[in-house]
Amino acid sequence: MSQHEMVIRGGTIVDGTGAAPRTGDIGIDGGVITSVGGTCSGVREIDADGALVTPGWVDVHTHYDGQVTWDDELDPSFSNGVTTMVMGNCGVGFAPCPPGEQNTLIELMEGVEDIPGVALHEGVPWGAWTTFPEYLDHLAGREYTLDVAAQIAHGPLRFHVMGERGANNEDANAEDLAEMRRLVAEATSAGAVGFSTSRTIFHTSIDGTAVPGTYATPDELTALVQGMADGGGGVFEAITSSSIGDLEAFGGERFSQEHELDLLASISRATGQKITFTTVQNRDRPEDWRKVLDYVTSDAASGARLFPQVASRPIGILSSLAGYHAFMRRAAYLEIAHLPRAERAARMRDPELRARILADVDIAPDDLGSMENLYGAFLARLPDMYLIEGVVDYEPGRERSMAALAEARGIDVLEAAYDHLCAGDGSNVSSMFGAGYVERNHDALHEMLAHPSTITGLGDAGAHVKLICDGSAPTTQLTHWTRDRHRGPQLPLEFVVEKQTRRNARLYGFADRGTLEVGMRADLNVIDHENLAVRAPVAHDDLPAGGMRFLQPVTGYLATFVHGVQTRSNDADTGARPGRLARNQHSG
Repeated sequence: MSQHEMVIRGGTIVDGTGAAPRTGDIGIDGGVITSVGGTCSGVREIDADGALVTPGWVDVHTHYDGQVTWDDELDPSFSNGVTTMVMGNCGVGFAPCPPGEQNTLIELMEGVEDIPGVALHEGVPWGAWTTFPEYLDHLAGREYTLDVAAQIAHGPLRFHVMGERGANNEDANAEDLAEMRRLVAEATSAGAVGFSTSRTIFHTSIDGTAVPGTYATPDELTALVQGMADGGGGVFEAITSSSIGDLEAFGGERFSQEHELDLLASISRATGQKITFTTVQNRDRPEDWRKVLDYVTSDAASGARLFPQVASRPIGILSSLAGYHAFMRRAAYLEIAHLPRAERAARMRDPELRARILADVDIAPDDLGSMENLYGAFLARLPDMYLIEGVVDYEPGRERSMAALAEARGIDVLEAAYDHLCAGDGSNVSSMFGAGYVERNHDALHEMLAHPSTITGLGDAGAHVKLICDGSAPTTQLTHWTRDRHRGPQLPLEFVVEKQTRRNARLYGFADRGTLEVGMRADLNVIDHENLAVRAPVAHDDLPAGGMRFLQPVTGYLATFVHGVQTRSNDADTGARPGRLARNQHSG
């Protein structure tokens, strides 16, 4: 019997290749998997009898671009079994950034991804880099719980090269294009795994201006993706115009879905690069996702390498006294908005103040790009808000809705939502399920996940810290789709595991991880599948400058390994920090 440094003994191996689960041991030596299946012995052993053993999750859609500079833990990804993550999505990031440009980039990140500007001002070591390669070198000197990979983002790149012309979304001239292409090639050659852009008017700076590059011409995008090819190749990530709806409240999207699909296909054919792009079921055109999936397998996309990026659960827009809610801009509420949450909740239960707030007018925020502008959406969608308690059900029936709660109490839904919000210490949470729950079920998500051309992402870990808590989606993907779903078909365990391990890893060119095979990196999870659970979000005031974020308690990860080093044990941090910067492996 072979002897190894570490053995994961007797687990149900779901190896990430799509093969059926099997029972056996896994041997690890020098951070690499050296034996899979059968029986072996180790200097150290973990009993995995009855547990799943999977590759570590690869999360390709995160926004830790600032957090990686001050935090080595990287939650929520760390507590959800992620062993490699990709950041720099949606056209926002923090490099290049010479002195004096950081305020614009902070305002972009605050407006697009709802990360508190004060936390970014205080937490990020501004001045530690100027160029994107220097940013990567800075990260390479740090240690983490998991591997981090970065894309160069269109917003900071365009602002750096074009200044105010870029920020105002003026067309780039030939000199601008040449310089941006050069810098993308330089970044890719230094290790950037991709280039990202945002083309939706929903993404704005905190002052309401569109992200630099939102209206970029086909020539500009083609030149920048060609720069990525010049540097060795990578992935072009985009959130396209019209992908999340018509957005008439914001003035309406400029480009149609058909235009965007043709554009992406032409860029991929011209550059030979892979493209992944946001694909969700939106309320304005709830069947358009089908057109996307049909397109990527049609003659129209022939020769293009297009990978629609889909979510494994509906986007959860959270309402809570700790974050955002329907009453946050009521004049009477603003009088007490500064109070600690529990005290605020108690004051809100005073009958006189309750009556004033319920009857009061709304005062629009000064910052046009602030997420507080969602108060109108919360008000309009109150009947479709769902109570979030205990182990979260992301496919709830109507009985969990605010409308049902109001009917049971015999009161107006506005009153029911108010009373739920300020009950107890004010920690109650409800959710307005956004994209992916138009028909109040997961049938559309099931079809999108099952499609052979899609990849999973859109969890936005590290972003929307007071509004969305979908960084736990990798865990939900396993619990819901392979165990808990009861309102429709589930998905095979081996399929779901392959979808968020090998498939995502290969998309970004990580050939050394994503499967449990001899010779691969020992990035893996040992999971108590029967008891794996994602619970309701809890507010934490642990960002720099006391900034608040929601995190979801997750249980069921018996062990997580990164490069053969155990980082979690029974849902607790071991203190090990084997994670490093993962540079582009130039797979093309």
